[in-house]
Amino acid sequence: MTVQENDATRNAQLDTIESTAGASCSMRIYTGAQPANCAAANSGTVLADFNLPADWMGAAATGTKAKAGTWQDTSADAPGTPGHFRIYNSQATKDGTTAFMQGSCAVGSGDINFDGTITAGQQVTINTFTLTAGNP
Repeated sequence: MTVQENDATRNAQLDTIESTAGASCSMRIYTGAQPANCAAANSGTVLADFNLPADWMGAAATGTKAKAGTWQDTSADAPGTPGHFRIYNSQATKDGTTAFMQGSCAVGSGDINFDGTITAGQQVTINTFTLTAGNP
């Protein structure tokens, strides 16, 4: 049996993500594979560190929710190949215990796709980021 939800239910679930996380979120891009879960300690080298805009996700529609505003680090921290990202509830706390979302990233694939490796000091911009609720 497959459970299905209508768009209104899927949109409500997605919109809860931003309201639960809060308005002062941040994101880091790391090298290597993502930790086993969001409660696990950070792993890898920090390549880029973003303070997300106060309204960092748009309103959900048809079961999807896309990034809003500019997601940019004007000077990358270190060189390397993106492996995973973590989003934190606070711009001040990135200690590995406050991550509420994580996913894969890579050159040409992953939840966030990059067009190449990252060089220390380069500007890094996330152009697309979309969450999709299950059972479309």
